[in-house]
Amino acid sequence: MDVSAQHLVLLCIAALIAGVVDAIAGGGGLITLPALLAAGLPPHIALGTNKGQSVFGSFAALVRFSRAGLVDRKLAKVTFPLSLGGAFAGAALVMLVKPEVLKPLVLVLLIAVAVFLAFRRAPPPGERPEPTPVPRAQAIGGLIALAIGTYDGFFGPGTGTFLIVAFSTLLGHGLARASADAKVVNFASNLASVSLFALKGVVIWKVALPMAAAQFTGAWLGAHLAVKGGDKLVRKVVLVVVAALVLKLGRDVVIG
Repeated sequence: MDVSAQHLVLLCIAALIAGVVDAIAGGGGLITLPALLAAGLPPHIALGTNKGQSVFGSFAALVRFSRAGLVDRKLAKVTFPLSLGGAFAGAALVMLVKPEVLKPLVLVLLIAVAVFLAFRRAPPPGERPEPTPVPRAQAIGGLIALAIGTYDGFFGPGTGTFLIVAFSTLLGHGLARASADAKVVNFASNLASVSLFALKGVVIWKVALPMAAAQFTGAWLGAHLAVKGGDKLVRKVVLVVVAALVLKLGRDVVIG
């Protein structure tokens, strides 16, 4: 398919903004996927091309968070492969069950996430939660990665947000660190998805690669902002992303 130079520029701008948002709180697909559809790409091509560019953004954010020392490398050795396997399993489930059946459930979960974050008590300055023992943290983190990695391969909306909340609540991580550990899982699931889409030939690389460059830049900037802004910034952006997801899925459920 051919995309005009003007559309490609606009898509790259969308990818840049999406990269910033996604690195902090997830939800970048809320920007890029509608943009790809508006450019005239059929839904299955838009989905594949979106994954083709977003995997670069999750990689950039992961590298930036890692350089800041926020990524738990021991945990990543467990969460990365389990998310990768989960995403492949989720993609296989699409052949058996329609992803649309999850929309009402995901909508309820997102509203619960919004309420949780809105009323979440921030720890006093200098106070840090007790670290979860390593074996237990790896077991819990592995289950999070497997479950949400499978969900991402099967359906997807809200993946980054669910990961941040899961790592924050179940492992006691601050939101900035949870966002960093979430990127390990998100990069793995994106990698699995883009591999499948590429094998099916539904990634338009002449569109995906320019967008990937913009997404990479935006994600690096977004991760930098998350590192500097800490939990306060991540919390605000996550709430905005959750609100946008609730509106979108609510509209989808109503329209059917």
